[in-house]
Formats: sequence, C-alpha cells, structure tokens
Amino acid sequence: MHTSPATQPAALFHAAEREQSVHAKTSGSRRRYQRACQSLAGGVSTGMRRGARPYPLYFESGYGSHLVDVDSNSYLDYTLAWGPTILGHAPREIAEQIAAQALRGLTFGAQHDLEIDVAELLTANIPCADSVCFANSGTEVVQVALRLARAATGRNKYLKFEGHYHGWQDTVLVSYHPSPKEREASRGRPVPVGAGQLPPESVVVAEWNDRRQVEAAFATHGGEISAVICEPLLANSGCIPPAPGFLEFLREITRREQALLIFDEVITGFRLDLGGAQSFYHVTPDLATYGKAVGGGLPFSALAGKARYMDLIASGTVVHAGTLNGNPISLAAAKVALRTLSRDRVAVYSDLRRRGAKLRQGLERILASRGYSVATNGEGAVFHLAFMERPARNYRELLAADQRLYSDFALALLDEGVLALPDGRWYLSTAHNDDDIDYTLAAVERAAS
Repeated sequence: MHTSPATQPAALFHAAEREQSVHAKTSGSRRRYQRACQSLAGGVSTGMRRGARPYPLYFESGYGSHLVDVDSNSYLDYTLAWGPTILGHAPREIAEQIAAQALRGLTFGAQHDLEIDVAELLTANIPCADSVCFANSGTEVVQVALRLARAATGRNKYLKFEGHYHGWQDTVLVSYHPSPKEREASRGRPVPVGAGQLPPESVVVAEWNDRRQVEAAFATHGGEISAVICEPLLANSGCIPPAPGFLEFLREITRREQALLIFDEVITGFRLDLGGAQSFYHVTPDLATYGKAVGGGLPFSALAGKARYMDLIASGTVVHAGTLNGNPISLAAAKVALRTLSRDRVAVYSDLRRRGAKLRQGLERILASRGYSVATNGEGAVFHLAFMERPARNYRELLAADQRLYSDFALALLDEGVLALPDGRWYLSTAHNDDDIDYTLAAVERAAS
C-alpha cells in the first residue's frame, strides 16, 4: 500500500531549510560540479551518481568510517563507495601494500604470486569455488558466467528476476527498475533500460520470490534456459531477502531442468559472510560472481565455480580475456581485505551484524516514534530503509515506497553530517563502531524533530 506524504508528519524533515543549509556548506562542490558539466558527460563518471541531492558532492579524503569533502565537511559514511570499502576508507595495511606494489610495478600482463595467493583465499572460503577467474568489474564477470552457462548447456536463454541488477551490458540490463507503465506495455517481455540497447531476445523474466512464475518459465522455455541468475539477497532493489525455501527451490529446479544456478554476489559476497550469501543461506550455486568488497576498494572482480564449468575456461573452450585481469595493485588490496576478514571471521561478522541491527532498529524506532511509516529489509551490514507500511517482498511491492520522502530524509541527514545513498541502501564497514552508530541515531533524532 502506498504511503502518501499526507499520511506522514507535517514537517517532512524541513527539506527547504535543509537544502539551503547544505548549499551554504558545499559551495566548493557546487562550483566543481558546474565546471565538470562542461567537459564530463552529465558531470559525473557514472550515471548512478547524477541524481545526488542537491548535487553530487566532491570529496578530497576518507578515513575509516568518514569522508571529507572539498569544503572540509566531515561525514559519517554509509555509502562506502556504493559497497566496495568493506574495511572502511584508506585502511592502513591496504594503503601500504598498494604503495609497495606500485613501486615494484603497476601491471605486468603476465603472471605473479598475488594471483595464486588471492585465488587460494577465494577457493578456501567460497563453497562453490573449485577454481576462480579474475576480471575488473561485476559487469564483466557476469558476462563470463552467462557465457559459461551457454557453453555448458548448449542453450541460449537465461532467466533473471525483475529488479535484479547484473551489470550494464545489453544482455542483462533489462527489467531492472521498470515503471508500471513500462511493464504493462511490455506484456510480460523483458523491459530494456535506456535507448540504444540490443533487443533482449535471450532473457526470460520472473518476479522475485514467485515460484509459480519460475515454474511457468521453465514450462514454456525449459529446453532453452541455460541458467537462472539472481542476487541471492536483492540488494540493488530494496535488500529484499529470499522467501523461506526460495533459494532451495531455485537449486532444485535448475538441477531438475539441467540448467545452472548463478548467484550474483557482487554485493553480498564478503558482506553477509566470508563465504557470501551461499554460506549465509546454506545454498550452493554452480557459479557465483564477486566484486565490490572483494577488492577492498580497488577495481577487481572474480568468478567462482564448480570444476566441471570452470574447466571450460581452463581448456580454452570458453574465452576469458582482459588486459588488466589480475592487476597486481588490485590483487594486493584484495589479498589484504580477504586476510583481514578471515583473520577472525566469527568476530568480524558478528560485529557487523550486531551493529547493522543496532542501526537498523534504531532508525525504525526513531522514525516510527515521529509518526512515519517506515519499513526495512536486509541482512547485517547491508539493509534498505523505505517509507512504506510493510517490507516489500519483490520489486513491484517496493514501488509503494515514498521515494521523495526518503530523499528529504537523506538530505536532512546530509545536513547533519551523515552520508547515505539516495536509493535507501545502507552499508556498514568494519571501521564503523558503536560511537558511530550512536552519533548517527542522534542525527536521525534531530533530522526527524
């Protein structure tokens, strides 16, 4: 059910006053953004940053759980660069190893020990990882996974879920955030995102957590579907968890239909658990993709999988290429990140979950006490907050959220020195401590008053 602004408290976070205050504090960012728009398309390096309010901020440094902008404003950061900085900003050991590696060489286009070290850390901790291969972005490594599925099965189609994000390549950037009007016009077919994309002829789309739609897709296209790919926790669209038994159902039906099960763990990997969502939910896919946190803040991605599929890469049957794959600077950071997270696995992840729950429950409590309808979804160190009456179970239900109200809330927090993503997602790092959570909740109290 949609929660309209009329049913919420009258103040609505004093958005106009907050915007004026942020403008006054961030004139350096405003000037830089105006300058950037003259030479950089949209003034930003990725379109996802373009919608920042009141405009994209410019930062000069980060340390631990904080970012500092060009106007010397310090913010408690829950964006974590959209997820990669799992250890916080500029962790000393990663910075030292990057600097040391840079003095030895920036890239070789050849083999080095860090490739083996990181591969061994990944195969030791990821349940499905008999072996791995490297790339530089989540988009790239998803393409490798889907190519493997086609090669292994001889089938060209795959099934994805509405609202799930698997990179911005043509074959996967479909039915990501379709509007109700777009969905109606598509008549059940995949909805492309943006102009200039190739027709998504290889994609079958179902709703998340809907077993009947998955069964129907296989009944219609079963002999053509090479794989089912999903975010095991729908982090890109509301942090919506799988319904009880749904991942097990996907594992069962893909085995029955002789298709591969692929977990896109670009966000959940090394954030929900050292073994990712597959460890957290105790369901092992055939292949899994990793990015963001696995690189400790540097560009790095990996595909992990069962030997029968990864051997297609090892033999050269499936092409896997990339000049900067296995870049030593990125792998130096990844090695530190993986060793740090695994050094005391139980304590690291129990602390992340405890602090995530403290922050999430505090946000719910304070906002509800001020008369706001608020719902959260997620797990531990990544969750989503929305102004709506109940947690969404799929992307379509998430459309009931009052997005403008959340934007006003995020703007008020920005004025209070707390940085949150515009889509409602909140990330925690190992650098966040209880004092940070307490400060944040006090800021929420002020923002909601």
